[in-house]
Amino acid sequence: MKKFVVIFLFSVAVSYAQQDTQFTQYMYNTVTINPAYAGSRGVMSIFALHRTQWVGLDGAPVTNTVSVNTPLNESRLGLGFSLINDKIGPTNENTFSTDVSYSIPTSEKFKLSFGIKATANIFNLDVNKLAVKDLGDTRFQNLNGTFTPNVGAGVYWHSDKSYIGFSVPNFIESNRYDDNEIAIFKEKINYYLIAGHVFSLNNSDSVKFKPAILTKMVGGAPLQLDVSANFMFNDKFVLGAAYRWSAALSAMAGFQASEGWYIGYGYDHDTTKLSNYNSGSHEIFLRFELFKSNKGITSPRFF
Repeated sequence: MKKFVVIFLFSVAVSYAQQDTQFTQYMYNTVTINPAYAGSRGVMSIFALHRTQWVGLDGAPVTNTVSVNTPLNESRLGLGFSLINDKIGPTNENTFSTDVSYSIPTSEKFKLSFGIKATANIFNLDVNKLAVKDLGDTRFQNLNGTFTPNVGAGVYWHSDKSYIGFSVPNFIESNRYDDNEIAIFKEKINYYLIAGHVFSLNNSDSVKFKPAILTKMVGGAPLQLDVSANFMFNDKFVLGAAYRWSAALSAMAGFQASEGWYIGYGYDHDTTKLSNYNSGSHEIFLRFELFKSNKGITSPRFF
């Protein structure tokens, strides 16, 4: 059984190589998939997230990410930095990214932002975690610190209540692990389309509703569609649910603990046969935002 799990997780690692890391609560850290988001909140935003996927399955994916994004003074420029660490079975990846955005007002309420992303990926493979029959097989060897660079871009049209964005975080398809001329572990181009809008449900604006959608397209993998709906109460509490097409149902909750601190939690329940072998996935994050002394937060945003 253990050998089966290890082999299965290696195949999962291969699948993950084709697709970028997924987050249920991507809407709070959009800069990881769209560089044009950098600085769009108008404040310095510091974000940290821990995701444990498929709890109960040995070697299942564990993801940690930290990011910082901020507008640059009073200019139209935004800047962001992020680190994503992915551990899946025998593999360990670290992805470092730098994002630069430039925003143009298109109306009194809306801005159009353009962004570029530069990425460095460091990939490690520990074959000692694989059930290899022939230890002398040259196709199975440890990989330590395999480096691949990449570049990406995105556009993001947004106001305080609406957004729509399109992005390609990585333009370069790169092989991380090869078997002669066949790419076993390969990063492929991912295309993202996101959109959302915040509705006020009463005159006092104490209840807000935000439906959102994320569509991810990548060659060699099924179309991924995430649909979510969140409610915010008194600018403090957030409750919501999401559905990832043919993959998972999710529940989300958040709390604006203070002017700067926001904490969120998400739980995924698999809707595939894999649910028979795990107890779901958990995601928790913290966001801290730095405001100017004369400009505090007036109405917390969903995104």
